Amino acid sequence: MTRTPTARPAATTQPGPGVAATIAALAAEVGLDRLPIRVRAWDGSEAGPDGGPALVLRSPRALRRLLWHPGELGLAQAYVTGELDVDGDLDDGLRQVWTARPRLAPGGRPVRLPAAAWAAVRAAAQLHAFGAPLPAPASQLRVSGRLHSRARDRAVIAGHYDLPPEFYRLILDPRMAYSSGYWTSDQPGYTLADAQRDKLELICGKLGLAPGARLLDIGCGWGSLSLYAAQQHQVQVTAVTLSAQQGGFVSGRVRELGLGSLVDVQVRDYRDITGGGYDAVASVEMGEHVGAEQYPRFAAALHQHLRPGGRVLIQQMSRSGRAPGGGPFIESFIAPDMHMRPLGETIGLLERAGLEVLGAQALREHYVRTIRAWQASFAARAAEIAEWLTPEQVRVWRLYLAGGALAFEQGRMGVDQVLATRPVR
Repeated sequence: MTRTPTARPAATTQPGPGVAATIAALAAEVGLDRLPIRVRAWDGSEAGPDGGPALVLRSPRALRRLLWHPGELGLAQAYVTGELDVDGDLDDGLRQVWTARPRLAPGGRPVRLPAAAWAAVRAAAQLHAFGAPLPAPASQLRVSGRLHSRARDRAVIAGHYDLPPEFYRLILDPRMAYSSGYWTSDQPGYTLADAQRDKLELICGKLGLAPGARLLDIGCGWGSLSLYAAQQHQVQVTAVTLSAQQGGFVSGRVRELGLGSLVDVQVRDYRDITGGGYDAVASVEMGEHVGAEQYPRFAAALHQHLRPGGRVLIQQMSRSGRAPGGGPFIESFIAPDMHMRPLGETIGLLERAGLEVLGAQALREHYVRTIRAWQASFAARAAEIAEWLTPEQVRVWRLYLAGGALAFEQGRMGVDQVLATRPVR
C-alpha cells in the first residue's frame, strides 16, 4: 500500500551555536522559512524541526561536495560515501527535503541566484568546507563515447544490470521480474510474486498469445516474461538482452526448465535484431534506455519485426520534460543516458512509426507497491546483500529504492503499458 506522507513536526528548536546554526542561517538566506529536516552536524550542534528523521553531517567533506555539486548530485555523493546520513526513516527524510519550497523575497520575487550563491560561499568559508573537488564515489558510473553508440549503451547497461544475479534474487520475486508488478488484490496473502505473475499474464493476454505463436521480447531482463510465455502459453520466444550477465542467467534458466525448444536467448543490441514476422513483440521497461534521438528508430524496429495484424506491448516509464533523464542521481549512479517523456509523446512516436495504438493503461500506483516490496526484501536480507555488494553499492540501492518509490508516489514519474498493432494494409 502507498504510505501516507508523514506530517512535518510543527515545533522547531532555535538554532544553537556551531555548524547547524550556520546551515540554518544559510537556508533562511536562500529562501527557506526554516530547515525542512533536522540537521545534526559533526560538531554536535543541531537545528531544525524536532521529531522525525535527521540529516546527519559526519564531515565537512559533505558540504564540500555540495559546494561543487549543489543540489541532488552533491547530496547523493555525500550519502553514498557515508559523509552524510539520515537518522530515521530515509523515505520520510527524502519526502521532507523534496517538499521544501523557498519563500518569495519581499515584493513576491524569488530569491536571486547570485545572492544565494554568495550566501553559500560565506557559509562554506565559516565551516571550513572550501577545497578542491573531491573524487567521485567509486560507485558512480563512468561512461564515455558517442551518446547511444552500441559500445556506450553496452557499458551503461553493464554498469547497472551486471551485478551478480544472486543479489537480484534477494530483492525480486522468484521469477526475477525487475519491473512494475500489477497488484490485483489487497488481501494479506497476496504477495509481490502474485503481482508479478498477474503482470505477466496481463501482458500475455493483451498480446493474445496462443500455443505456437512467435514472441520477440526486446530487453528481456532476467527472463521473467520470456520464460512465463513459454511455460504457460507454449510460445516460441526470442529473448534479447544487451547484458551479458542477464543473457547467461536466462540461458541457464532455459536449460534448467527444459525450454530449449521454445526459448532462444540472444545477447545483442536491439538495432542488430534480424528477422521479422513475429506475432507479438514486447518491450518491458527497456524503451527508457533508448534515448530521445534513437526512439523513432526503436519504434520503427517494433513495426519492422511485427507481422501485419500482430501486436506490440511496451511497458515504459514516463516523465515530464523537466527532468527527462530521471535527475542527477539516477543519471550518475543508475542509468546514464536514460530518457523519459510524457505518455502522449511516446504514443505519437509509435503512431508515426506506422503502429496503431489500441490503448494505454497507467500502472504508476502499482509501481509504488512494487518498490515498497523490494525495499522490504532489501531490509530483511541486508546481511546477505552485504555479501554481494560493497558498502557504497548498498547505500546507492537504498537511496535508489527510496527515491524511486517517492517519485512514483508523488506523481513525478509514471509507468504505462501501451498496446498497439501493425495494421493490415
